[in-house]
Amino acid sequence: MPITPRFQPKRRRSVEVLAFPDLQVLDAAGPLQVFASANDLTGTDAYATRIVSEGGGPVAASAGISLATDPLPEPGAPLGTLLIPGGTGIFAAAERASLRDWVVRRAASAERVVSVCTGAFLLAEAGLLDGRRAVTHWGCCQRLAARYPAVRVEADPIFVRDGSVWTSAGVTAGIDLALALVEADLGRTAALAVARHLVVFLKRPGGQAQFSAALDLQGADDRFGPLHAFMAENLAADLSVPRLAARAGMSLRSFARRYRAATGRTPAEAVEELRIEAARRLLTDTSLPVKQVAARCGFGSEETLRRGFLRQLAVSPQDYRARFSGGA
Repeated sequence: MPITPRFQPKRRRSVEVLAFPDLQVLDAAGPLQVFASANDLTGTDAYATRIVSEGGGPVAASAGISLATDPLPEPGAPLGTLLIPGGTGIFAAAERASLRDWVVRRAASAERVVSVCTGAFLLAEAGLLDGRRAVTHWGCCQRLAARYPAVRVEADPIFVRDGSVWTSAGVTAGIDLALALVEADLGRTAALAVARHLVVFLKRPGGQAQFSAALDLQGADDRFGPLHAFMAENLAADLSVPRLAARAGMSLRSFARRYRAATGRTPAEAVEELRIEAARRLLTDTSLPVKQVAARCGFGSEETLRRGFLRQLAVSPQDYRARFSGGA
């Protein structure tokens, strides 16, 4: 149902979404729906949105959907928000010098610049993230950090605001970011009404780590492959660093050094992440008591499991089950 806004917007806030071939359709559609719902629920024209692309016309997005677009506007025209979605086509888009130049000049005319998911790569290629904090899809954070060392990449936040530049994590995180923009523009009441209408959190608990696989150890040195298999199959066993070093056939010091160099984490951190991943599956796919989940995954006690969840996912095991359980 419509709500009565606390104030009438003084002006319409223009939003331009940049389209390119093979963009992730939800990266664009999610925020656009947030802005459209804000207009509907407040009974105002708070946001004026449009999709633009090089040359205009239909642009083939993901999921077999084609988007109707307008040609790129003059970069110097006033603009409220420039939004760059992600998708598999973002890397080709970032290589086009003419498009990068337009983004740089358009960003200079915009009050704020926003990227969703891997859209951060285009902003980074354009130099707009240099010296700024930023986030992208959890699976691409390392790639973004390695390719653009001037960007201060943060892997876990759902979205990051650094001055007038906002970046978000993967796909649906664009909805979270758009809700934050509505809250900043129209107030919490309007943003909460939109969140309720769309049946989403106004402020999602935890970070994006809770929606990704806990480990990406496949990229580690092959010499640790058998060890990782052993760890995953024996989570309730003694997986202390001395035990793991002995199984790997290395001295304690050499094992700790080589393992961190290969995986980017300490052995203890890897063990905890594997155990957390297993606990997540048991919490969502079974009705086992939390105490039994903790024992099966090698945490020893429910309290140790709770501390691990808070450290890794910023939610308790009970809250995680309540929000993500399939009702097993």
